Amino acid sequence: MDAKDQIKSNLDVVDLIGEYIQLQPAGSNFRAPCPFHQEKSPSFMVSQEKQIWHCFGCSEGGDIFSFVMKMEGLSFIEALRLLAPKAGVELKKQDPKITSQRNRALDILDISSRYYHQVLLQGSNAKGAREYLAQRGLSQDTIDEWGIGYSSESWDDLINILKKKGFNDNDIFLSGMSVKKNSGYGYYNRFRGRIMFPIRDINSNVVAFTARVAPEREAEEKMGKYINSPQTIIYDKSKIIFGLEKAKISIKKQDLSVIVEGQMDVITAHQNGFTSTVASSGTALTRDQINIIKRYSNNISLAFDADQAGNIASERGIAQAMDAEMNIKVIKVPQGKDPDDCIKNDPASWQDAITKAKHAMEYFFDKSLSDIGDIGDINNKRKAVQKILPRISKISNKIEQDFWIKKLGQIIDVEENILRETLIKFMQKNIDKRILSNKDRPNKALYEKRLRNQSRVEKLSQNLVALILKFNFLIEFMVSRLSLDKIVGEQTRDLYSALLIYYTSNNTTESKFDYNGFRFFLEQNNSGKDTLNLLDQLIIFGERDFNEYDEESAKIEALDSIRFLEQSYLTNKSKKIERLIQEAERNDNKDVIDKLMKEFQECKK
Repeated sequence: MDAKDQIKSNLDVVDLIGEYIQLQPAGSNFRAPCPFHQEKSPSFMVSQEKQIWHCFGCSEGGDIFSFVMKMEGLSFIEALRLLAPKAGVELKKQDPKITSQRNRALDILDISSRYYHQVLLQGSNAKGAREYLAQRGLSQDTIDEWGIGYSSESWDDLINILKKKGFNDNDIFLSGMSVKKNSGYGYYNRFRGRIMFPIRDINSNVVAFTARVAPEREAEEKMGKYINSPQTIIYDKSKIIFGLEKAKISIKKQDLSVIVEGQMDVITAHQNGFTSTVASSGTALTRDQINIIKRYSNNISLAFDADQAGNIASERGIAQAMDAEMNIKVIKVPQGKDPDDCIKNDPASWQDAITKAKHAMEYFFDKSLSDIGDIGDINNKRKAVQKILPRISKISNKIEQDFWIKKLGQIIDVEENILRETLIKFMQKNIDKRILSNKDRPNKALYEKRLRNQSRVEKLSQNLVALILKFNFLIEFMVSRLSLDKIVGEQTRDLYSALLIYYTSNNTTESKFDYNGFRFFLEQNNSGKDTLNLLDQLIIFGERDFNEYDEESAKIEALDSIRFLEQSYLTNKSKKIERLIQEAERNDNKDVIDKLMKEFQECKK
């Protein structure tokens, strides 16, 4: 057999794909949501018997090679190289001159990592680094397992070693391991006199380094305590999660990813048995990182340092995870300022902190409300809404979003409808402040995204206005059947109100709708840009969604919409009256109770 056949013979397609996504048994096969397109119902199937995979949603499919090539964005040769070590297959070494730039970079990083590790273990100039790592509590097994190394203070020792291996100056420079001299020709080592922490991709290839200055050089170092590899053909920090290659099995087994900030936090955690721990490497979680973690678990617990930078990174990471509909919690780090200190001082307290992690929104509620003060004060209510509502807007799941809106309303004693309307306004402004593009043509994709973030009643209100714009005979039909207060959403309500006035004052109910005339009318009456944008969007969607309607079906659609809006309005009014009745009962005010009961019965009727 050739190398390809050997690899396919030695690797199981279920085991391999299972390293990337969570597979569930489905008869004699396995299935999962497809990693190559968005879907709610799993259509990605894996056949262990035939050693193939196929998605019935996007029609992609193939063997282990095609999966890895598509998942990692690799060529066939690169996929062969990646899978060979997993399969225990040795590939014939190739001359660096004829291999790809990516493969050359991977080889350079691998050789550099091994060299740095040997310098740490045996170099006389690395004594301070060895003592530092011992003081930080790292065992020799841990140092070996993570490949921690040391770069000497030489300007060219690594470059000379790599050149002897057949790599040229440009190869070394493009891999991120050297820096061009400011004047004249030549290069020098990027890392000198530093403790080297290799950064690996999901397949355990070294792709970059984090380098900490040696303790004895801290006082004189001008480049900073930590420096990192630059972005290269094999390293994009927004797509790399430190420690994931070692943590992925534990994350799947425990169905939880614990995310900390620094590399030392991760290494200490793993040494003490907390093997589902990874790091974002000091930055907020990116969308790409969230999507990678989601392959292994939907559950994240964040434990960033308790300083201001840590708080900011935590909040950004929470927003990204919420947007991806992940279950996210926040760990309150006990003792010390970071997980590394806590784990070394008291591992049991760290486990307890993970167990007692709070839901991310509880964290935001507690943090925001503790800073505000007396929530009975109207100004403080406003502050609470301004702080917490933007967080709620980041939640993609509408059921969960609804829960937190209700909770906020209960805490600050504000009606849910008011909060929902405020939320919609906030989300509309932040989706995009400039809705029109391409010479003022409405952006349909952007509007559809906005529409997904609206409540059902808000959507229905806008659909109804779009229907009126398409079939202007409906305006008289509406006047006697739908009052302005039944329309949900301030901008939609403003547009509907303007329509009523415009049609009535211009007697245009029997003629074709004059778009330019109505837009001019809005501008003359100082309507805001958002209202004008909404008009353009509803015109387009009325043409698209109601193009096949005749007058009779338009009337039926309008009646159904009116009926629903009326019911929603009365339901909300009933709930408000119920709360007022409860308050009157607490005050034993019988006259008010009688009056409210009559109103309540009218609503129910």
